[in-house]
Amino acid sequence: MAAEGDEHQMIDADLPGFFHDADGAAARGQRQTLALGRLRLLSAIIAALGGALTWKAGKIDLWAVVSMAGFLAALYAEVRLWNLKPEDDWKSGRAVAEAIKSLAWRFSVAGNPFPHDLPKARQELAAQTADVVRKNGQNLAMDSANPSATPQMTELRGRPFEERRRQYIECRVRDQKIWYSKKSRSNKDRASLWRGALILGELLAILLAGGRAVGFWDVDISGVMAAAVAGGAAWLGVKQHETLRLSYGAAATNLALQEERLADADEREWAAMVADTEEAISREHAAWLASRPTTT
Repeated sequence: MAAEGDEHQMIDADLPGFFHDADGAAARGQRQTLALGRLRLLSAIIAALGGALTWKAGKIDLWAVVSMAGFLAALYAEVRLWNLKPEDDWKSGRAVAEAIKSLAWRFSVAGNPFPHDLPKARQELAAQTADVVRKNGQNLAMDSANPSATPQMTELRGRPFEERRRQYIECRVRDQKIWYSKKSRSNKDRASLWRGALILGELLAILLAGGRAVGFWDVDISGVMAAAVAGGAAWLGVKQHETLRLSYGAAATNLALQEERLADADEREWAAMVADTEEAISREHAAWLASRPTTT
């Protein structure tokens, strides 16, 4: 065994191959969902702008061409979202990845439902991993080696209780708590930024509409601003900044309390307390999945 202080710290790279398959699928699905959703919304604004303005070169209205290009781009994004269904991969991949990560940590520190001997625990881990994939990962490509257990997980499981407890608190609970705290603050800042931008857009739309009403100009730019504000509101619905701020903040607080309890746990109650902590993390993931709007 490694000398005191030189122990390998459990990281995501040590998790099962199926975790990495699902995590990669979720990341790709997220990128595609957001990229195509962004294209669809921006294209609608461009189409509205082209419809509001006129600039003729001979018999051709160039702004009408811009409007047509905007609608074509929006149609492309719509068809790709419908055809690829990237949000399905995003949600399925995240559900499978987080469930397997939870099972892996339970197994690695001998938490419920894996407190028994190693051969039986490995069999149970493989069975539960297969069940997770069967329920939520049928549309994902899952073909990595070490699909349910890795040598690093087994090595950590064989360490003394105090070392397993320390690593679980530091590398799982505290790491997850810090992640939730950072994401909560980030989503709070982004929600405030977007709300401010929408308010400014709405005020500008009112000024433009008022100017047109009293004859300062006859171009309906207010309609473009209305499309932009509607697009911004739709984007906020996709990103869920306010909802995530609250849920991540609550999860961070809950894990801070769990960390304190785990630090005082003895070996007899350890398996059940690990299960309680993983259930708390799983509830946040379940809430995230339930809150996801569809973009297809």
